[in-house]
Amino acid sequence: MTDTQAVASPPRATMRMQFHREFPFERGVALAPYLKTLGISHLYSSPILTARAGSNHGYDVVDPTTVNPELGGEDGFRALVAALRAEGLGMIVDIVPNHMAVGGDNEWWLDVLAYGQGSRFGHFFDIDWEPADPALHGKVLLPTLGMTYGEALKSGELAITREGKRGGLTLRYADHLFPLRPQDRYEIEEAGLDAYDAKTEDGRARLHALLEKQNWRLAHWMVAGDEINWRRFFDVNELAGLRMADPAVFDAAHAKLLDLYAEGLIDGFRVDHVDGLMDPGGYCRRLREHLDARQTERPGALANQRAYLVVEKILGPGEPLPADWAIDGASGYDFMDDVSALLHDPAGEEPLGALWAEISGRSADFHVEEEAARREILDRSFSAQLDQAAEALHRIARLDYETRDTPRAAIRRALVELLAHFPAYRTYANATDGRTESDRLIFARAMKKARGTILPADAQVLDLLDGWLGGETGAPEEQRPLRDKAIRRFQQLSAPVAAKAVEDTAFYRYGRLLSRTDVGFDVATFSISPETFHEKMIARRATFPNAMLTTATHDHKRGEDVRARLAVLSEIPDEWSAAVARWRAMTAPLRSGEAPSASDESILFQTLVGAWPTDLSPDDAEGCKVFAERVAGWQTKALREAKLATDWSAPNEAYEAAAHALLMGVMTGPDASVRSDVAAFAGRIAPAGAANGLVQTLLRLTVPGVPDSYQGTEFWDLSLVDPDNRRPVDYDARRAALDRGENVADAAGHWRDGAVKQALIAAVLNERARRPRLFAEGEYLPLAVEGPDADSIIAFARTLETDAVVIVAVLRPTRALAAHDGMTVVTRLLHENSIALPQSLAAAQLTDRLTAREISVKPLMKLETFLSLPIGVLTSAG
Repeated sequence: MTDTQAVASPPRATMRMQFHREFPFERGVALAPYLKTLGISHLYSSPILTARAGSNHGYDVVDPTTVNPELGGEDGFRALVAALRAEGLGMIVDIVPNHMAVGGDNEWWLDVLAYGQGSRFGHFFDIDWEPADPALHGKVLLPTLGMTYGEALKSGELAITREGKRGGLTLRYADHLFPLRPQDRYEIEEAGLDAYDAKTEDGRARLHALLEKQNWRLAHWMVAGDEINWRRFFDVNELAGLRMADPAVFDAAHAKLLDLYAEGLIDGFRVDHVDGLMDPGGYCRRLREHLDARQTERPGALANQRAYLVVEKILGPGEPLPADWAIDGASGYDFMDDVSALLHDPAGEEPLGALWAEISGRSADFHVEEEAARREILDRSFSAQLDQAAEALHRIARLDYETRDTPRAAIRRALVELLAHFPAYRTYANATDGRTESDRLIFARAMKKARGTILPADAQVLDLLDGWLGGETGAPEEQRPLRDKAIRRFQQLSAPVAAKAVEDTAFYRYGRLLSRTDVGFDVATFSISPETFHEKMIARRATFPNAMLTTATHDHKRGEDVRARLAVLSEIPDEWSAAVARWRAMTAPLRSGEAPSASDESILFQTLVGAWPTDLSPDDAEGCKVFAERVAGWQTKALREAKLATDWSAPNEAYEAAAHALLMGVMTGPDASVRSDVAAFAGRIAPAGAANGLVQTLLRLTVPGVPDSYQGTEFWDLSLVDPDNRRPVDYDARRAALDRGENVADAAGHWRDGAVKQALIAAVLNERARRPRLFAEGEYLPLAVEGPDADSIIAFARTLETDAVVIVAVLRPTRALAAHDGMTVVTRLLHENSIALPQSLAAAQLTDRLTAREISVKPLMKLETFLSLPIGVLTSAG
């Protein structure tokens, strides 16, 4: 590097970009000036190491020792960082320590298949080489076949070829290649490849006998959940877990990234799925130690700036982020949940719950939905891991004559009850130290509920599990390795069960209000008050003041402004109920018998209303078709993830076709009556939804933490679940809008194009650049609101010495907006409500950063002094 100037530390503001073959590093180079003008301090990149060819996300790494050539390789990455440095910007990179993609493109994995447990990489992957099934001792189960092993063998689709490295012998199945043991080569060559032709009876027998000797066993992909003997990423057969607690594995997987950090090309990291690791805290501390050890190698002023380090962590209700991980915080899902809950009207919870129960025939209580999904997912996707955890606990039971009669089956049943009610991703206990205080609370909640559902005969087994899984310490030293193994098995099971059962199943089944079902959300909490939000932000400043703040990610289920618009329904539940009833009656001719179900149709209507583009007319046939095709992609994924009428493993084509026909009938059919009505309703709530979106954005930019923007969300983010939220971004339009230099008040006059949101981001981020210490270190001071609408207004100040910024926002804006299609707040609300300012600000002169007005401050000021739009940003003269 030639430019070694310091960058903002900690980051002032980040922008997440998804790099892939169609959007390589080179495309990011030209955007560096735009990011600088917008007020971004760091580009936050998706994973950069070599991933599976064609990957559009980078989480399927196959070679962690090189920078992905599809993105531009190391030279391209250097060019991107050079462009950022020229603008004074930094680089944060997403890393994937939990897993790798496995198959013919992963040399580490191929070596394991060829040499088995004796491979130099045999200890890299989390493989159980001695599982309960003796047929898998010393082998790796490969659930790759699209048919049973017997069918594949008889069909002749398994064939020996010379397509391995340097012409080595390998087994081909479709596009898959599996290396054969080197010691079998002589036998094969002597007999000749034709002797293993499975199309003949003798050849089939000979090929089967050969395959039985391999270090792997082929199987139908559907047996994975019941028999797999290696840890996957969730239930994905193509992603294998790594033993990152092994120093050799850590060093091999991190060497390239640490070298790039030491060279000054990377300034920080976001750790993907930290809870998948055996010891998340140990991993984070080790990573911090390695970063600190390389810091002095960094060039120039960068040598004095410590690495920024955040983790992707789903926090359960009331669960704190551990304070001893040596990190700067989490990546922002907790804030996304908090600000979403703040936008919802508590009055809508009961009527919307009742409407959902009536429509769906399912419970309005999310916990009921969650428990059912947890039990189902345990049975269908994690049976093998459940068995492994039960076996590890059974071995502990056999160590003591008082517990040795505890059956393995009873332990398994008790585990199911515990996991069915577990309120967090995982705990962080070990056999020596036991549980943390947070872990104890989590376990106590799970145990209380499990005792209510477990068979009476198994209740005492549940108590044993409580002790073995970290509830008791002081076990004999010789027992600790077994206890640690059992605890580890449980912890690495509870996390994927939570992810697959809650976020990838229950969230798609539960349709009370889709704006409260997204990644990391506490769905059971419908809304929170301004006072609760203030408490959470004060705690955030006290614990992790530099944690990331996000409201949109590459993983979200619906865009931040879709959620903001749908939150409006909590203010008008009766109107929504009437609309759904009306549309269901109108679409009766489009349904095929009972398909799709009333619940799936209701969820579809929420999606159409929430994501309806601000510029789409129901008379625009081509525009409606394009929108419908986007929604169709979401619909298929949503129906299959719900696993009720159809699913990924066994698609119900007739049901999916009926659901698709309904969607296309509404959006592209000759009868435009439903389409027009849906569009009118979306238009009715769109201004309030946009106001919510501006409030959400403003809070993300100003509360304690580092605000992160997801690519393209500077304009309205009306995206759906991936891949829709990873569509190409029109950066030319965004640059042109920013170059116009409009203030927020002027841009609000044409709010539908999204430029008002971008203007707000630019205004506040540039204030952060002018006042970095204020936003990084300043107090968070809630301001009292007086008047009849006090519970619908949030106000606070960030103060540091003589510097200050005052933030005001209107919540639940349906009744607050003056015009049907505008952003102006009604006069009554402005006149009848006031904000009390502390003595330190009472005599200040403030500047309205959205309109450039100068304001003289008094101890109690009418709301009209602060805003005419639903948001206000005022700063001192500093």
